[in-house]
Amino acid sequence: MTAAWRRRFLAPSVSTPLWALDAPDRLMYRSNASGKWELHTWDRTTGVRTQATERPEGTLQGAIDRTGKWVWWFDDERGNELGRWMIQPFAGGEARVAAPDVPQAYTTGLTPCRSFAVMGLSLMESGTRVYIVQLGARSRLIYQHRQWAGEPDVSRDESLICLTHAERGDMLHPALRVFTPTGRTVADLDDGPECGLTSLGWSPVAGDNRLLVLHERRDAPALLVWSAQSGDLRELPIDLQGDVEGADWYPDASEILVRRTYRGRSELYRYNLSSESLRRIPTGPGTVRVARVRPNGEVWYGWSSSSAPPEVRAGDGVLFRPPGDPAPAGVAYSDHDVAGVHFFIAEPERPRPHPTIFMVHGGPTAADLDIYHPAVQAWVDHGFAVLLVNYRGSTGYGRAWRDALQGDPGFPELKDIAAAHDWVHASGIADPARVILSGESWGGYLTLLGLGVQPERWSLGIAAIPMADCAMAYEDVAEPLQAYFRALFGGPPSEVQALYAERSPLTHAGRIRVPVMILAGENDPRCPIRQIEHYTARLEELGKPYELYRFNLGHGSAVVQETVRQVEAQIAFAARCLGTPAPE
Repeated sequence: MTAAWRRRFLAPSVSTPLWALDAPDRLMYRSNASGKWELHTWDRTTGVRTQATERPEGTLQGAIDRTGKWVWWFDDERGNELGRWMIQPFAGGEARVAAPDVPQAYTTGLTPCRSFAVMGLSLMESGTRVYIVQLGARSRLIYQHRQWAGEPDVSRDESLICLTHAERGDMLHPALRVFTPTGRTVADLDDGPECGLTSLGWSPVAGDNRLLVLHERRDAPALLVWSAQSGDLRELPIDLQGDVEGADWYPDASEILVRRTYRGRSELYRYNLSSESLRRIPTGPGTVRVARVRPNGEVWYGWSSSSAPPEVRAGDGVLFRPPGDPAPAGVAYSDHDVAGVHFFIAEPERPRPHPTIFMVHGGPTAADLDIYHPAVQAWVDHGFAVLLVNYRGSTGYGRAWRDALQGDPGFPELKDIAAAHDWVHASGIADPARVILSGESWGGYLTLLGLGVQPERWSLGIAAIPMADCAMAYEDVAEPLQAYFRALFGGPPSEVQALYAERSPLTHAGRIRVPVMILAGENDPRCPIRQIEHYTARLEELGKPYELYRFNLGHGSAVVQETVRQVEAQIAFAARCLGTPAPE
């Protein structure tokens, strides 16, 4: 029988569906049922569900147009994120390039409408461009700026476009611009330094061009309604602990669906704009990742908890379950706080102390949540306690906590991880001789940095798709990430060279005391392979033991078996080095 830890990854799963605004019974979702994450269509009038895409590396980015006639998906080369938008009929048929006259680029977002699509692209030589794309016609450039801009948001009547942008150069605190499809600016909204704005969607009522906006005028992100044409602003007096992280309009625009996150768990609320009343929607403890309101007012949302595998719910029930065996249940997380830092622990049902692994999240503007995580449960299956630390920089704990890394990345996170490390030792949970530091992406960066800066704390290191040489990584990443680096470090390497060097794992490699495994995507545009090769060459010069696992994809994998192989390699590495159980 297949081991439980493998079945956690192999179990079929689906995302919360998107639907066509004018044809809401035509939907699109992602599923791994084929062994890769691919896009699927669902016609609710016939009940037919069809896999729409098939690529060796899987397909993650897609959209459905407002008429329900077309499915759009982004085509890149083995996960390098440089590519073109493709279009194909909803009912099936050959895919073709949607905008042949637009160069290959990194996508910043796409909104396919009725007679046109708004396509955002990032090119290294010219920054962000936004095009109006009409099938069979020449694409029109309507916006261009050297700085980053996000996904375009188009009003229901398609007369206005809202763009979240960073023309001030601060990608972490963007502003909004509303313009017409001809490119004429209608209004700007900018709360200035340290206070970002994000568009969450236009009113669904025809002729009602109000925009729901996430603002940061207080420490906790909150909501406002903006009438761009009149300039009216209305802050919504929603008093909730934690961060509002998502919202949607109800069909008549009289109420708002609010999703808030507090201490790694989320809840849904229904807010009435007239009475200013707030009513909680029961979801159960855990995490809601996406929530949307259907035209009939029913709420669809994706939910899971640490112990319960994910499911897509419609109202009070499950929308549908993909075919195949469900994932085994997991152990529930426990909550802990030390030195102002909140973290979760997943602990096996065995006598303490346990071999322990810190699984450091990426981002850094992300968070570990009370959510079903196959990799966490896989380590627990092999006898490990797992710590998930929401260090400074994590979301869901207020703007000040999230922004604490600006001009000071790397070291504050390690200080918070060290506080949790001290606690888990003092509590008797961790075996002091078998404690692993690990993470992916920014978490991989913190792993390599921590092994050099805190060498006495760790027995082993596992860094997946990490940043290892900060300055070299900046040279090779796509422009949107260069913009993020500039906002986080306070400038490019040419302006703050000393900071890039001080916070680079490469600088501290000589102090590493323990073996390290590094997993690297050969086509990774976010943590490129060249800077990892530079780092491993330095480890060889220093005589430091390491293992390098290379895979021919990008920043992670949408291929289920490749994900299983990577987790298996990590658990086997720990077994060889620490004598813990080998993967079954």
